Amino acid sequence: NGQFYATGKRPDGGEDVESELERVVSFVDAPGHETLMAIMITGASIMDGAMLMVAANETCPQPQTREHLMALEIAGIENIVIVQNKIDLVSKERAMESHAEIKTFLEGTIAQNAPIIPVSAHHDVNLDVLIQAIEATIPTPDRSTDTRSIMHVARSFDINRPGTRPSKLRGGVIGGSIVEGEFSEGDEIIIGPGRKIEAGSKSTWEPIEATVSSMQGGGLNLDTMHAGGLCGMATFLDPSITTSDNLSGQVVARKGDLPEIHNRVSVEVNLMSHMVAGDGQSPEKIHPLRNNEMLMLNVATATSVGTTRNAEKGRTDLDLRLPICADKGQRISLSRRIGSRWRLIGYGTIQ
Repeated sequence: NGQFYATGKRPDGGEDVESELERVVSFVDAPGHETLMAIMITGASIMDGAMLMVAANETCPQPQTREHLMALEIAGIENIVIVQNKIDLVSKERAMESHAEIKTFLEGTIAQNAPIIPVSAHHDVNLDVLIQAIEATIPTPDRSTDTRSIMHVARSFDINRPGTRPSKLRGGVIGGSIVEGEFSEGDEIIIGPGRKIEAGSKSTWEPIEATVSSMQGGGLNLDTMHAGGLCGMATFLDPSITTSDNLSGQVVARKGDLPEIHNRVSVEVNLMSHMVAGDGQSPEKIHPLRNNEMLMLNVATATSVGTTRNAEKGRTDLDLRLPICADKGQRISLSRRIGSRWRLIGYGTIQ
């Protein structure tokens, strides 16, 4: 028995005009399962803002909503839009009640001043208002002042089919996110930590040098790509080096820009008070770090395992099984092995 009011295509009653492209955005879906939250926290460097989804037909906060807000606070993402979805499934009174629950939940958090946009994704209601809120709340950062070019590798491939003739072989392809600066076709790049070189009983890691042969972004072939969004980069590398995600977790930079390669890191540690609880679980208390304890760390797209040394309250040294390429001040997530799984226990900052 609802009432409908015709407004035409333009809700403000104005004349329909041709729209102009303002910008292109990429969305990263971040699941709430705590095994994936570690990756979400360290992937924050490629995110300019976040949309926090809340269902109007459920009480707020749900455990997953609380986890997501905690991850945003840990990651330091401040440009947030709250999306109150499924308003078509509830009465006006319940929608208002849900709005009040969200406001109460956000008090004192990083998102306390974030706009709350009621939408019905199923019926395409208020999506224009949501886009307006994203434009106003999550501006594209000014990256023109970047002094170096850095890309985090998420995937790497061999795009040649089995049986391809040697003369027709194409070089290895790497994919990931440019987080600083820009890359262009023909650039001389360096990939670190690189590949493992065994010499007798000793092993060292040697950065890989390559040349960019072509680039793709958003399905388009491009001569130059800037920070933001995903990038595919073809090289003249032997495809056996890039096959089967061999280079995932590595860092690509122009020569001279590569961050330091670490076999051992000193970390300022921030432990959470309780572990993120899964469905039907109660949150477990997190105990302080001990010496000679194995921890898993995620830094950007890289994952390594380290042994704690000189562990104290608020800091520890980590001897790494696989080296990482990272700057001082970069944020890492820390996970502890409990039972058969790695569980997120906090985050750290490389000193």
